Amino acid sequence: MMKRYTHHLPKALLAALLLSAQVGQAQTPNNAQTQAPKNPMVEAIVKEATENSQLERLAYELLDKIGPRLVGSPQMKQANDWAIEKYKGWGIMARNEKWGEWRGWERGTSQIEMVAPRVKSLEGMQLAWSPATKGKGVTAELITLPAEITDSVSFLQWLPNVKGKLVMISMYQPTGRPDYNWQEFATAASFDKMKAQRTAQTEAWRNKLAKTGYTTRTLPAVLEKAGAAGIVMSNWSAGFGVNKIFNAFTKKIPTVDIALEDYGMLYRMVEAGDKPKINIKVNAKELGVVPAFNTIAEIKGSEKPDEYVILSAHFDSWDGGSGATDNGTGTIVMMEAMRILKKLYPNPKRTILVGHWGSEEQGLNGSRAFVEDHPEIVKNIQAVFNQDNGTGRVVNISGQGFLHSYDYIGRWLSAVPASIRQPIETNFPGTPGGGGSDHASFVAAGAPAFSLSSLNWSYGTYTWHTNRDTYDKIVFDDVRSNAILTAILAYMASEDPAKTSRERIVLPVNPRTGQPGTWPTQNKPTRKGGLD
Repeated sequence: MMKRYTHHLPKALLAALLLSAQVGQAQTPNNAQTQAPKNPMVEAIVKEATENSQLERLAYELLDKIGPRLVGSPQMKQANDWAIEKYKGWGIMARNEKWGEWRGWERGTSQIEMVAPRVKSLEGMQLAWSPATKGKGVTAELITLPAEITDSVSFLQWLPNVKGKLVMISMYQPTGRPDYNWQEFATAASFDKMKAQRTAQTEAWRNKLAKTGYTTRTLPAVLEKAGAAGIVMSNWSAGFGVNKIFNAFTKKIPTVDIALEDYGMLYRMVEAGDKPKINIKVNAKELGVVPAFNTIAEIKGSEKPDEYVILSAHFDSWDGGSGATDNGTGTIVMMEAMRILKKLYPNPKRTILVGHWGSEEQGLNGSRAFVEDHPEIVKNIQAVFNQDNGTGRVVNISGQGFLHSYDYIGRWLSAVPASIRQPIETNFPGTPGGGGSDHASFVAAGAPAFSLSSLNWSYGTYTWHTNRDTYDKIVFDDVRSNAILTAILAYMASEDPAKTSRERIVLPVNPRTGQPGTWPTQNKPTRKGGLD
């Protein structure tokens, strides 16, 4: 066993580990006969990750210093170049590979203030790709969508009322407390009453929006064309102080998101007839069409250089926060795993490649482009390990519909320390992922690609695409565990004498259609985006 897994160890490390093992055996001869031999590479990976972790520094430089990485922004390119320099500093070959072009845009400051009936600073920010304001900004009265909309005709009759106004297009939330807070403190009757009120209010709002003939995506452009001064919304994420921040759908007027607490106050004022006015000053720069890149780094294989183990994480983010758990944590896991592997395992059997993909948030564009551009790599993939869903330790791995994935994933996981391995639930053969994250781009092409799915840590509510996805939400012990897991899986996949099987399961009948299930389609990337 030791011979099988140590022939690629650096000589100095190998000598030290063998000496340590010999000393241990000399001291405990009886135990040596009963305990399974330890894997010196795995022990070395754990030691390096624990005693010489670079995760905190990587997180600081990426998330605090560079910040969010919206596709097309200067910060995205800055992050690409930063990663290149990091890899070069570790002796790893790296490059930026252009996959397309995007609308160049750089976020500036957002200043939103209520100026009547009283003065108050408001918590909010412009949405991505929102037009900037000029001079002293936009000052105007707020209005909401009227209750009397009965159909698209009545909406069009009302539409001239938006001229020169700031239009609030989000539903008024009846409570700013998340449900778990109600469950803890409210009476059952009170909680049920609130939920019923919220359900009725939500249904009424959806019906009103539907009667306009437009959606939340198409309505802003209609209001802009009718002369609105700006769009005001609040995309609450059902937690204390947290909103989701996506992109604007206006081209000339600003679109801002305001925190639930302030949005609710303004909405109540409008409904009471107090005609609140706010001033919006948002600074942003339009930068034309800019190239978009994937950052690729690799440690060349010594025996099977044309076979690939791929570490995968998307590099881009939305920009309400700094993109810490989506997907800064996945990014630094893969970087740390590569650093450790280069130091301890510089001559892998197979090439170990890492892909930091661009524009995952707009439809897996970077990874889809890589799959489309590199069929010579895709056909020779041993395995892809992708991590994307937050800061938590990995607790689930699915076989993604590959019939024999239980065999090789099971063998590789057996080398992982029990403290990391035992909490992981495996689901074999599983079903192929059709989207959601970048492993799906490879699965669609028939390559064995797996999501290292992590513990929740309130990801969906508090950090996924929100204004609170920041450094302080990282749980570094969990991230360190994931870096260890990833490095060991990559090592084991590289060392495995056998090539992984790509045989797929026969998918069950789709209960909705009654037709046999089909493997996900390999979709083309959007190579030019944000330019409409």
